[in-house]
Amino acid sequence: MNPSDPVVDRAFAAALYSQDDTGLDTGASLLAADAAGWSETGRLLLARGSAFVRTAWERGWQPADVLRLVRRDLEERHERLALDLIAAEGRRYGAGQLSERWTAQLAELGGAGAWWGSDPEYAAGLARRESADRFTLATALLETLRLLVRLPSVEPVGPVPGDPLAAVPLEHGDPKTLGRIRALLAKAEATTYPEEAEALSAKAQELMARHTIDEASLARPGQRPGACRIGVEPPYEEAKAVLLDAVATANRCRAVWNSAFGFSTVVGFESDLEAVELLHTSLLVQGTAAMTRAEAGQRAGGRKRTKAFRQSFFLAYASRVGHRLAEAAEHVAEAVRAEAGERADALLPVLAARDVAVGARAEEMFPRTTTTRLRGATDEAGWLDGTAAADRADMGGRRGRIGREAR
Repeated sequence: MNPSDPVVDRAFAAALYSQDDTGLDTGASLLAADAAGWSETGRLLLARGSAFVRTAWERGWQPADVLRLVRRDLEERHERLALDLIAAEGRRYGAGQLSERWTAQLAELGGAGAWWGSDPEYAAGLARRESADRFTLATALLETLRLLVRLPSVEPVGPVPGDPLAAVPLEHGDPKTLGRIRALLAKAEATTYPEEAEALSAKAQELMARHTIDEASLARPGQRPGACRIGVEPPYEEAKAVLLDAVATANRCRAVWNSAFGFSTVVGFESDLEAVELLHTSLLVQGTAAMTRAEAGQRAGGRKRTKAFRQSFFLAYASRVGHRLAEAAEHVAEAVRAEAGERADALLPVLAARDVAVGARAEEMFPRTTTTRLRGATDEAGWLDGTAAADRADMGGRRGRIGREAR
């Protein structure tokens, strides 16, 4: 069997390129009954699937993006199959041919390594792993491949595997400072005492703001903004996108939400992108925990938990956190300017230049953006509880004035 095997070509034509699902059964039947043998069919599907994965990378997609869509649109088995295809394609690259972010994504996905030995052994190993018959496996593989084939081009956020630029190290921030920020946010997420979480989160945001300013003052000439993608998934994805936008703005980045594919692209300098990822993840954890506690309080008062309550809660939480982050960032900036004295005259143009560079890069990547009308908050209790939760997740700076506004 070769890459232009007529049976596989007929199966693909029926299942991958038709406009409806009627061809899936035809394609799966052809593959399951292929006289060349199931092991050879599995080998070829790996080869063809690897090529589809490579095309996805060239169209701007990354492993986490693909797996996010597979989880949303298909099932757990398809996710495992997609990881197999990513692993098969990844065997092409040696040390230094993957970017740091790419390597980190694969590590978070479990390494995406080839577990099956030689490719002719894949089909038999797959049947054992999935405990499924050939027709079922062929159907799942075709559904996974169809998703890959239909991926459109998106804005790239980094080098494609194998590109020489993939070996260029990222401009990370001070690892000690980032380590302290991670530790503070981890404690904020773990504690059950709102006052303690507030104090820890406030300190973390203060460190982030100062970290951004320090990095700007030490930046080497020629540094340019980069970009990363952060998943923004249901439920309540609109509110989560608002929250991410607030975190990005407070850390001198720009966020552009792609609602169709469940992610936002964040544009900024690398040290700021790291801060955005850390803080956004922590605030989501804190917000979800606070919503769970608020729902328990509502049930204790005899009220049923509703989707409207949760939607309103998250919208209020995102809105209030956004205000707090903006206040905290400005408060720290004023303090640093006061501490810098005469050096502030040199620092302010550097910060302004970085802001301009980030804005220009975002405009270059997304020359056409649209605004989204958010669904309104219709549950008063959810809005009030979400606002209170955001007040407890204070990000530092001028808390008294914001607290009075909330009352």
